[in-house]
Amino acid sequence: MPCRIEPSPHAPHVTDAPLPAALEWIATDLERLAAAGLVRPHRVRDGRQGGEVILDGRTLLNFGSNDYLGYAGDVRLTKAASKAACAEGFGAGASPLVSGHSRAHDDLERAIADLLDVPAAVTFPSGFAANSATIAALVGPGDFIASDARNHASIIDGCRLSRAEVAVYPHRDMATLDGLLAGAAGRRRLVVTDSLFSMDGTLAPLADLCDLARRHAAMLMVDEAHATGVFGARGSGLVESAGVSDGVAIRTGTLSKAVGAAGGFVAGHAELVRWLKHTARAWIFSTAHPPAVAAAATRAIGLFAAEPHRRRELLERAAVFRGRLADAGLEIGSAEAQIVPIVAGTAEAAVALAARLADLGLFVPAIRPPSVPQGKSLVRASISWLHSESDLQRLTDAIISSHR
Repeated sequence: MPCRIEPSPHAPHVTDAPLPAALEWIATDLERLAAAGLVRPHRVRDGRQGGEVILDGRTLLNFGSNDYLGYAGDVRLTKAASKAACAEGFGAGASPLVSGHSRAHDDLERAIADLLDVPAAVTFPSGFAANSATIAALVGPGDFIASDARNHASIIDGCRLSRAEVAVYPHRDMATLDGLLAGAAGRRRLVVTDSLFSMDGTLAPLADLCDLARRHAAMLMVDEAHATGVFGARGSGLVESAGVSDGVAIRTGTLSKAVGAAGGFVAGHAELVRWLKHTARAWIFSTAHPPAVAAAATRAIGLFAAEPHRRRELLERAAVFRGRLADAGLEIGSAEAQIVPIVAGTAEAAVALAARLADLGLFVPAIRPPSVPQGKSLVRASISWLHSESDLQRLTDAIISSHR
């Protein structure tokens, strides 16, 4: 029987009183955000993620989620989660170091290590926690980090938390990175990059990065958040498809995108994982995420092997979609994957384009600074296996007509 969730009754909202004097600056700064076109809407979703989504009561074709393989709403994950919840309860109840690490978590970490063909893995409550905690556990004051300019916020914050010296190199600029590493002093050196960049849809030059890391005796950390499940013969990501696993010391990722669940992971050498369990503060001091979530993620990873056609068909459809937009003269940058940016220019132009698309029944969110550089605001279409050829043609036609 399909799941049915009844709407919950809502208590009446409490009317806001005037801000206390100590918080009056918030109202002023919110007004500045509004004037710059940077106020973010807060949407409420009803029902499951899928090819369609109900947001604020409107049913829209969903190009705003990272559910690349269509597993977030898959009943097979729901069943796996339900079985684990019955066996182990819902809440983990403690940090992994105390009593929060359940059999479901252990199974998940083994599944991740097997998927990536590495000795060990450790899971975190989120991908953000995995990145930020891992960087701070690997380097500190007196060390050196080189970070791609388009890296995710979790990497940026991890660099800040580490208190190491940080050099940001231009996006995918290997010549500049080479020079930075040649001149870097310090105890340890870390190069950190996304493999698939979430706002641009571009791919990191992993072979070149491995070569530079090797020549300059640096650790290379690669975040596979948007590539896990989508790339590689097994679906483990771009490190696999590029054939460079030997050159990547630390691999991180998330379970909330193509995996369709929640949480983050770090994988690699068993001693690396052992070190993180002694030093990664977000793992040591956070309650483990629910065992039911871990069981759902393990089920999805099993589906990567059973349903390889999903990633193949996803990438084929995304390539056709990108080609149609490029042929129409739209600016999509150097996108090479299932993430396709359509550059609008100003923040106001991106918001207006997203609104026109929503009026046509399409949810394609606007992305504005600080997520992208000034003058490069865009709408980002995230393609899912659930989208049919006709869905993508409808989106193509709408973008072309709305962008004029």
